[in-house]
Amino acid sequence: MTDKWNDWDLPEPYVHRITVSEKDIDSFGHANNARYLEWADEAAWTHWFSKGDAYSMEACAKDDRGIAIIRTEADYLGHVRLGDEIDCAVWISQSDRRLRAERRYQFRRVGDGATVFRALTKVVCFQLSTGRPARMTPIFSDHYSVLPSVAAALVTES
Repeated sequence: MTDKWNDWDLPEPYVHRITVSEKDIDSFGHANNARYLEWADEAAWTHWFSKGDAYSMEACAKDDRGIAIIRTEADYLGHVRLGDEIDCAVWISQSDRRLRAERRYQFRRVGDGATVFRALTKVVCFQLSTGRPARMTPIFSDHYSVLPSVAAALVTES
């Protein structure tokens, strides 16, 4: 899109690097499409854990809260092969800081910088003990907030 954020779609990404392994490869010799969604999930969790010790599975259990994906839109823009490294960028791109939020993803092949995948997930906070939607607790509301720089970039995106 633009070079002003080092070729990322939005500023201040959280970036998780993965290396494509043998288990990721399908019969066509490239990573199976389902793996991109698994890598997105992995990147979302490492983003959560990167915020510090308070962001843990224990915190989810203590708050009796979790986040569930309710919709995913994915664009497969290229392919990756065995041994390729991918930088998986994550942003919180929308949040009401009560119940619903969105995450955006952009995956770039490290070798040439090509964007190979983009996705948008819509998520909802839920109570672990009941499985029903529930208001975000402070730790979830904090994590699922949009950075000011991301909000500003999204305003100019249209």
